[in-house]
Amino acid sequence: MSDQTKSRSARRQQMEAEKRRGKNNKKKNGSYLVKKIFFSIIALGVAVLIGGAGLFAFYASSAPDLDENLLKDPLTSDIVDRNGNVFMKFGAEKREFVPYKDIPKEMEDAVLATEDVRFYKHHGMDFWRLGGAVLANFQSGFGSQGASTLTQQVIKNSFLSDEKTLKRKAQEAWLAFKLEREYSKEQIFEMYFNKILMSGNIYGIGTAAKDFYGKDLKELELHEMALLAGMPQSPNGYNPFKNPERAEKRRNTVLGLMYKHGKITKDEMEKAKAISVTETLLPDDQRQQKKDSKYLAYVDIVLDELEAAGMMDILAEGVTIQTALDPAAQQSVEKAINSPIYESDEMQAGMTVLNTKTGEIAAIGGGRNFTGRNLNFASGDNPRMPGSVIKPILSYGPAIEYKSWSTAHIVNDEPYKYKGTDISIRNVDGKYMGPITAREALYRSRNIPAIKVFEEVGTKRAREFAGKLGLKYEDMTSTLAIGGGEYEFSTIQMAGAYAPFGNGGIYIKPHAVKEIIFRNGSKRNLAPDPVTVMKDSTAYMVTDILRDVITYGTGKTANVSGLDMAGKTGTTNYDAATMKKNGMKNTDVPDSWFTGYTTEYTISVWGGYKNRNTPITTYDRGRYVPQILFRNVMTDLVSGKTTPRFKQPSSVEEAVIVKGSNPPILASNSTPDALKSTELFVRGTVPTEMDEEVITELEAPSGLSAQYVAESNSVSLNWSYDNPDALMLPEPVQFSVSVSVDGSEPQHMTTTSVNDVTFSGVEMGRTYTFYVKAISGEIESSPASTSLLIEGQNEEDPSIDDGEDDENNSENDGQNNYGNNGNNGNNNGSGNNGSGNNGNNSNTGSNGNSENDGDADNTTDGSGSSGDATTDPGTGGNDGSGDGTDDGSGG
Repeated sequence: MSDQTKSRSARRQQMEAEKRRGKNNKKKNGSYLVKKIFFSIIALGVAVLIGGAGLFAFYASSAPDLDENLLKDPLTSDIVDRNGNVFMKFGAEKREFVPYKDIPKEMEDAVLATEDVRFYKHHGMDFWRLGGAVLANFQSGFGSQGASTLTQQVIKNSFLSDEKTLKRKAQEAWLAFKLEREYSKEQIFEMYFNKILMSGNIYGIGTAAKDFYGKDLKELELHEMALLAGMPQSPNGYNPFKNPERAEKRRNTVLGLMYKHGKITKDEMEKAKAISVTETLLPDDQRQQKKDSKYLAYVDIVLDELEAAGMMDILAEGVTIQTALDPAAQQSVEKAINSPIYESDEMQAGMTVLNTKTGEIAAIGGGRNFTGRNLNFASGDNPRMPGSVIKPILSYGPAIEYKSWSTAHIVNDEPYKYKGTDISIRNVDGKYMGPITAREALYRSRNIPAIKVFEEVGTKRAREFAGKLGLKYEDMTSTLAIGGGEYEFSTIQMAGAYAPFGNGGIYIKPHAVKEIIFRNGSKRNLAPDPVTVMKDSTAYMVTDILRDVITYGTGKTANVSGLDMAGKTGTTNYDAATMKKNGMKNTDVPDSWFTGYTTEYTISVWGGYKNRNTPITTYDRGRYVPQILFRNVMTDLVSGKTTPRFKQPSSVEEAVIVKGSNPPILASNSTPDALKSTELFVRGTVPTEMDEEVITELEAPSGLSAQYVAESNSVSLNWSYDNPDALMLPEPVQFSVSVSVDGSEPQHMTTTSVNDVTFSGVEMGRTYTFYVKAISGEIESSPASTSLLIEGQNEEDPSIDDGEDDENNSENDGQNNYGNNGNNGNNNGSGNNGSGNNGNNSNTGSNGNSENDGDADNTTDGSGSSGDATTDPGTGGNDGSGDGTDDGSGG
């Protein structure tokens, strides 16, 4: 082998050796990195464990001491009104304390199966549940989930605040461990059993057994035990008096857990589930109100809010609940709602009073004789279909908000069917008004226009608008626009939805609780933030229309004199099948509403019966009850105060238009007042076209003549008139006829649409002056006039020719018989224009030959006695029973 070949071979061997060394180095480096990461994780874990243990020890060291008094009795929490005065104390009332030995085993099984099935196996903490809670806390934030053993619940409800912090959880775990060391399981269970909040101001399961069933624990049946065991998770929500359906569902869940954990048999579970939750509850008349309790309807709303916020437990922590309660308003509501204004003893009402600007609930009317243990008719306990109260929210509000409609926008009230169906809509009166403005359609609460507007707005926008006001809809149909359908709301929700109209378009969710003050002085604010939900132009324009509801429309009964206010009525109806089944009248209704507001207060009121199939049958003491309650309470609220008026924003313009013009045109200086209408427009949408050709005055009638007809002792009047274009007038032309006797003040005879009239019962020797004016609405012409002397002497006393006849006209200052024109007003078949005895005479036989029974020779018939006559019908009367072809309905 040559030296060159040897050299190449050596180089190859060297290169291969270097490759092997590189691979080995990589393996060594990789192995080293893995080991390094592994030991780093262990070191980090140890550090975290040590740090966690140190932090736990630090938190635990600051935990309060166990106090047996606090363990056995709840701390007293105060609920205070807006002035800081306490009106309810929680935890201070007498309770039914039950020793462990007297708690039935089945009752204990129900509680443990629901709350802590491993209670007798752990030492205060269930580490499986704790591990899951810790994981949830890292994922969702500390305090998002807790390892709520029964022992920990006793600790939390005795010593610790409801803060969602790691510190509280550490202290809770430490104290639970200490509690288990110092007390037996039976003692701990006894603490829980007697201290847990059950509902309202009811603490302890033994107390609840008395309150809900009127029984001692040993008398309870399985289904009753299961109900009580399930209530602490949602004390107000699972109250069987208020929410029987939710309570029954929860009870059945507890029975299922008892069966799952082997506490009862399947047969026992099924038999207990088959019993109605209301079957063995105390009847209404045995649920006694506590004597020292005040404002229970308001307290009920406070508890609902705390429960919704997941903060019911804090009532056992000795906190102060700051509310918005106005005691004067609450007393006014309770006085009004318990007044004797109803059509029956069973009729009920619910009421919510809000501060329009803040959304704070000032007062609640839960119902007549509300005890705190029955339905709260103001709250979600009693949602009802809203009827026409919903029209501004689903139809007209969105139309103004999204389409910039003016209040003058024309909607045709005509026969109409739901879109895409053959189902006809009807108005309450069964009539149609034709083209009317959106303003009039709403304040008159016409159903057909509301449906048409809703369909034009569209479900998407209607849903969006209502949702911003706190009224949640999903699937929507046209029937919702007039308050029917499956969606139901409370007076709290409806007051909340209306308040933004009076608050410039700003919505604040209705709330009773403002903040919670803990024992250490820290506070938690629970007041919702304000949200702008509509333009201020929409809010004001809807408000301006709803002013007219109270002035001209369906809400006049709610009016408070001198107060700038707005509102809307609502009534729901039964379907035909329900009415037929229950033998109801067409006027029977299930619900009546009124929701109204000022710049200061918003009040929503519902009236009806607990059982919807019990109808409201009357008006004054039935349908009008919500309006009466609103008026009475609002009167109290504003008494002695100055309530600011609604202020028109710069985004709204006011314009005077020609009434009924479509599209709207501006009125000119020559437009008669009767043809003018003041309407509101979103700024920038005011019409520019102006009315030009209008009639501002009428010509006087011409050719007026008066002829005496001796055969009938009457005067026949005739005149001519050249009618202007009827389209330019507010109303068809009519004629007002008056008469003066011997220069006396003219007296109105009749108003007629024809050009002639007959004046009967004239007297000899008197001068009659007749006046005829053309009129159309508020437009009047100057009068045409003519005089006629009836020649001859007064037959009763030739020496007297001034009408002062002692027998014939002792009551009328010389004007006695000119009104007896029984054949004068019923020309052209109108039947009611005559004034058969319009002279206030007191003829009792002195003028027997002037008796005129209306037997006119023409084809018209007088209307008998339309005046204030005291005429004896046998002597000189006028019965208006003419023989004409058109019956004039003689008096």
